[in-house]
Amino acid sequence: MTVPTVPIVQAGTIAIYSDIACPWAHLAVHRLWEARRRLGAPVLFDHRPFVLEITNERCTPKSVLEAEVPVVASHAWDAGWQMWQGQSSEWPVTSLLALEAVQAAKAQSLQASEALDRALRRALFGASRCISMRHVVLEVAAKVDEVDETALAEALDTGRARTAVMAPPPEAVKGSPHVFLADGSDVHNPGIEMHWMGEHGTGFPCIDADDPSVYDDLVRRAARAGEL
Repeated sequence: MTVPTVPIVQAGTIAIYSDIACPWAHLAVHRLWEARRRLGAPVLFDHRPFVLEITNERCTPKSVLEAEVPVVASHAWDAGWQMWQGQSSEWPVTSLLALEAVQAAKAQSLQASEALDRALRRALFGASRCISMRHVVLEVAAKVDEVDETALAEALDTGRARTAVMAPPPEAVKGSPHVFLADGSDVHNPGIEMHWMGEHGTGFPCIDADDPSVYDDLVRRAARAGEL
């Protein structure tokens, strides 16, 4: 399989490569939604998978997220956060099905896909739902007005969107989240500069700088490209 070097992005959209189980991506997606609402911009979000469990060859690490969530949440509490409230045995060790559902929803519309993506992130980080489970994904989808739950269930059961999740991302994608615009520009983890104190997974993340204004700029530029 030939992997493209740079993503192709349609005018008027923002391509977002991320994993649903990534707290940094939850922050970025929330800020993009808020910037679009604030500016009233006719921009759509095109969610594309960057599957951390495939890249890292390990399940979603609960210890890493338990260190990251309090730090990330303090920069945008209204995104929807809480420490994991379920049993340890209920922790979602994979986000593959949730990522597949978001891609499957694109067959309905980008609006359906972006709405389901946000709902699944809030289900994980804000409601401690095990989004690894089919019934949980469909329960979340049933509460999203833009999504046809029956069509989504059929798409998941036939695996129509599985290839989109398993395909390697373009070489230019550095990680989750990474945002690309139609003008060729891109930003990895927008607005955030951070480092880990201690070893990754045993230490703690530290945010050195945070500039939320970059999200307004991203949305404005995407809107301008859509007008050309």
